[in-house]
Amino acid sequence: MKTTRGSKLNDARPTERDWPYHRLFALKAAQQAERALPIFEKLHPDDDRPRQAIEAIRAWAQGKRKLGMAEVRNLSLAAHAAARAASTEAACFAARAAGHAIATWHVPTHAMAVPYYVCKATFASEAGKARKRTAIATARPARRRRAPRAGASAT
Repeated sequence: MKTTRGSKLNDARPTERDWPYHRLFALKAAQQAERALPIFEKLHPDDDRPRQAIEAIRAWAQGKRKLGMAEVRNLSLAAHAAARAASTEAACFAARAAGHAIATWHVPTHAMAVPYYVCKATFASEAGKARKRTAIATARPARRRRAPRAGASAT
């Protein structure tokens, strides 16, 4: 396995794309991005660019497809273009999750951005807003009357 050296002599990290954790990160990124995909597809049913990106990275992670840098770049840029063209913030964030999922092929740490955008998409959607209001209402502690300070007159 080919390795690169970091700042320390003993800091050798794999750079090949067959590293098992790389494929695991890609698979998890695809699974996460797919959770937000219905938000995008509900508003843009004819735009399949985010779905193509998710399907490509999932197939690669499962060993069913080979990808190259040019294809990954095109898929990622297409998903981000779909995000820019999206009509709502929720749809934009969902498409961005797909763009980062496919970019995991190039740099595994792109996988960390996927749950972030999925959360943003979920909370920007109407369903997310309703869940957030419900969660806040149930988590809010009951208000208590404060006792008057010692020496203060109660009026």
